[in-house]
Amino acid sequence: MSDRAPVDVVLIGGGIMSATLGTFLKRVRPDWSIVIVERLGAVAEESSNPWNNAGTGHSALCELNYMPNPADPAKAIQINEQFQQSRQFWAKLVEEGVLGQPSDFINPAPHMTFVRKPGDIDYLRQRHETLTKHVLFEELEYSEDRAEVMKWAPLLMRGRDKSEKFAATRSIAGTDVNFGALTKKLIDNLVADGAELRLNSEVRGIKKRSDGLWRLKVRELVRQTTVQLDARFVFVGAGGWALKVLQSAGIPEAKGYGTFPISGQFYKTTNPDVVAKHDAKVYSQAEAGAPPMSVPHLDKRVVDGEASLLFGPYAGADPKFLKYGSVLDLPAGLRASNIGPYLRVALDNLVLLKYLIGQLLLTKKGKFAELKKFMPTAKPADWELITAGQRAQVIKKDAKKGGVLQFGTEVIAHKDGTIVGLLGASPGASTAVSIMLDVLKTCFPTEYSGAWQAQLKDLIPTLGESLDNDPELARATMERTARVLGLPR
Repeated sequence: MSDRAPVDVVLIGGGIMSATLGTFLKRVRPDWSIVIVERLGAVAEESSNPWNNAGTGHSALCELNYMPNPADPAKAIQINEQFQQSRQFWAKLVEEGVLGQPSDFINPAPHMTFVRKPGDIDYLRQRHETLTKHVLFEELEYSEDRAEVMKWAPLLMRGRDKSEKFAATRSIAGTDVNFGALTKKLIDNLVADGAELRLNSEVRGIKKRSDGLWRLKVRELVRQTTVQLDARFVFVGAGGWALKVLQSAGIPEAKGYGTFPISGQFYKTTNPDVVAKHDAKVYSQAEAGAPPMSVPHLDKRVVDGEASLLFGPYAGADPKFLKYGSVLDLPAGLRASNIGPYLRVALDNLVLLKYLIGQLLLTKKGKFAELKKFMPTAKPADWELITAGQRAQVIKKDAKKGGVLQFGTEVIAHKDGTIVGLLGASPGASTAVSIMLDVLKTCFPTEYSGAWQAQLKDLIPTLGESLDNDPELARATMERTARVLGLPR
């Protein structure tokens, strides 16, 4: 028997995804009981922690991997529109007093792209020409002028060979987001509204009962006891741990999926003399075979009121699915249904494997040399290497290839909508609002298209509309959210 009466919702994982979905559900069904289960001693300690991600408000202003074809802006527009939904949601909660001061979790940080190879320069020029025809990118600037880029980001230019060719774009609408602070505020509000937060609690098993409820075995790690929870709806937002839980649940939709864990490091400096000279997030082009999350970038960060700079990431191989996971995570996740996709992906991604091996063999001196390509005047004494979070790339079955490496975020839902999980990485947290709306639409289709619409549109006024197709609405929306969040237009 369960240790308590059934609850309406269990959210597994105390990150930005669970916090966002819980906020939506509490708004549309305030009478529902919610339990949040987190295996660590605090929320937002894995991927949502500000030092485990780059804090970029992903909106395709500077990330080239969202637009590999400079003539096709569709993906970039989609990512930007999704981030605009996040901004609307956060702005509404700021107005309601839920999120406190916006500067606690979001700050302006111009988004730039900086490239140096002739082919990349041509590409960036074409990309700029394509994007600026669309309202969400109409203020994106382009330059190949040394003096102009020096104004935008002095650290990129100082000490650089004057004969070197380069190109850059800049948008002052870019942001730096502390997803850890944001998550904590959202979950604090959920708890204040009656949700139960169970820390140091790990889901060790989940099975469907004959009456349709999900029974979760939860290990209380401090007291070393096991309790049982029965739930009508379960969301698995546990990062790399999600696949384990979905496999334990035995839903057929999870068969054939695997995850390929990639660890990361960043160089970090808090030297005020260095930090004061850089006020942007600057992305470049990825190396051949590198996954999207490994695009090199030099970022301004603001965490708990302190400004710093990060450069990276440097990828590594680690079998853990979470930063605070187990080295047995990868082998424990193998199943008869996903061994084939794993092997096929290995064969089809030899360039990626070569890249990862190269990253593993990179010495500290070699890593610093990568930083100096961005910042020629960088001094080792100013920078320290920090370990970032684990990312789990999705591996899935493919009818033609047998298995493919899936970049982005994957929603895996049981056919009856009573359990759903999330796999994947970037753009992740930045588009949590859009992703969680998809979860609601998938699991509660009747309610989503009916009674919940008005309540959700109160949080996200442009829900169901395309900003790209309505320039006047787009400009008004961006100006309103910028004003509420204390950001440039």
